[in-house]
Amino acid sequence: MNRLTQQQKRFVTEYIKSLDGELSAEKAGYKSTDLKSVANTLLSNNFVINEIKEQLKSQISSLRVNKGYVIQKLLQIAEFSLEEEDILDKDGNLTGKKKLRDTSAGLKALESLCKYLGFNASASEGEYRQAKIITISNLDDDKI
Repeated sequence: MNRLTQQQKRFVTEYIKSLDGELSAEKAGYKSTDLKSVANTLLSNNFVINEIKEQLKSQISSLRVNKGYVIQKLLQIAEFSLEEEDILDKDGNLTGKKKLRDTSAGLKALESLCKYLGFNASASEGEYRQAKIITISNLDDDKI
């Protein structure tokens, strides 16, 4: 089983404090000119993710964190991850286009928040209800 390096462990510790991948990579001692890429690579490593989960789980159980704190953190992760940022070309110039910072992390935080708040309580686990698509063309005057 692969274990984390000391540098990866420092990254995890810093990431839990700040939830900022680039800053955490810098504080952990990574020397790359593209710390965002380093952070994305680390945050897609299953061992790093599991360590983050384990440390958070340990902190939550030892601190007896209240629900409000957990909800607040999940919201912060979702908001930060789903913010738009400018897309740069190879030379670092603005392209005029934007992208979401980290949709995967944002959607995961929203999913966790929904589960935590019980939004999926009516549907059994793994069961999806079919959505009805309503458009202007299929609305009649009585429904408007």
